[in-house]
Amino acid sequence: MNFWDVTSIILAVVFGGAVGLERQLSGKAAGLRTNILICFGSAVFTIISRRMVADSNDSVARVAAQIVTGIGFLGAGAIIRDRAGIHGLTTAATIWLVASIGMGCGAGFYGLAFFSTIVALVVLAGLRRFERLFANHDDKHGSTNENKSNQPLG
Repeated sequence: MNFWDVTSIILAVVFGGAVGLERQLSGKAAGLRTNILICFGSAVFTIISRRMVADSNDSVARVAAQIVTGIGFLGAGAIIRDRAGIHGLTTAATIWLVASIGMGCGAGFYGLAFFSTIVALVVLAGLRRFERLFANHDDKHGSTNENKSNQPLG
């Protein structure tokens, strides 16, 4: 393990933790630990794949594609449909995004991972107020929206 591997892992934990803390404070099931582990795991898989192909003609993209597929299944498990509507879409999307941030850390794309984390936090925390504003507007003006709970779908 070298300095860049350690840097990648530390940043993945920090960035995943930032998103996870927002989710935890919002009372979501996929909170701090879950998002840290997803980001951390994606970084480790990316580091391993980089090292495995360093002396060969194989492609790092194979492992990256498998991370995306595996995370897709994990995210699908977070989506629940019931009589009140569909819940967990934002959680599933967050799981998918946090995995990509971890992959960015593992690949050494620290600036991209940092910027993506900031944008994720703005979307998750900042846009929640707009969602509530629109939900209140829809309730007052007779919306046909299936989500009648005034809660964001995530």
